[in-house]
Amino acid sequence: MKTIGMIGGLGPEATLDYYKRIIEASRGAGTLDTPEIIIYSVSLQEVLDLAARREWSNLIYLLTAKVKALQKAGADFAFISANTPHVVFDEVQAKSPIPLISIVTATLEKAKELGVKRVGLLGTKFTMEENFFAAPFSAAGISVVIPQPADQQYIQEKLMTEIELGVFKDETRDGLLAVIGRMKEQEHIDAVILGCTELPLILLKDEFGIPFLNTTAIHVESVVEYARKEQRW
Repeated sequence: MKTIGMIGGLGPEATLDYYKRIIEASRGAGTLDTPEIIIYSVSLQEVLDLAARREWSNLIYLLTAKVKALQKAGADFAFISANTPHVVFDEVQAKSPIPLISIVTATLEKAKELGVKRVGLLGTKFTMEENFFAAPFSAAGISVVIPQPADQQYIQEKLMTEIELGVFKDETRDGLLAVIGRMKEQEHIDAVILGCTELPLILLKDEFGIPFLNTTAIHVESVVEYARKEQRW
C-alpha cells in the first residue's frame, strides 16, 4: 500500500477516529498488516482563528506547508481530516507536491450512489456558511440545505464548547437530532451530511428514516481505496 499522510488535530477526537478506521479498513481478516501512516497534528485553534478572520491565503499557506512536510517525510498522498479546511482545498491541491483526497468529493460520490436529491448540511459555522459543499453538489443536481440561523449558532456552540473537547452529552445529541428533524419536516431533506468529523462521534446512527452521511467514514473509504491502488511511476 502507499504511505498515507494525514493532516490531523482538526480536532484530536476526529484524528483518533480516522486512525482507527483506516487501520480497521486496511488490514485483512486475521492479519496484522497495516498501512504506513504519517500524521502531522496541527493546532485546531490556529486553523479556526484563520477561518474566523477569513484569512484564506494564510490558511492555504499553512496547509500547503504541512502537506509538503508530509511528502518530505515519505507520504505518497495525503488528506485533511476535517471538513472546514476544505474551503481552500482546491488551492492547496494546486500547490501540493502529492495527490490529495477530498472529503467533499468523496461525500458527493456517496450521495450520488444513494440517489439523494436534497441534503441537509451540519458542521461548523464556516462549513455551513461557505459554498464549498453546495457548489459541487448543485452541479451534480443535489440541493444542499443548511439549518436556520439559530440552529446554526446552536451547532457551532456545541461543537466548540463540548464535542471538539471530547464531551458528548445526551441532551446535546437530542438537540442536534431536533435540528435534523426540523429540517426533514420543513425542508424535506432526504439525507443529512455530518459535515464536521466530530459529529459522527455523537450522532452514531441514521435517524428519521434518512441516511446520515458520516464524512469521516466516507473519507476513510476513499483514502484506503487510493492507498491500495497500484503505484505507477
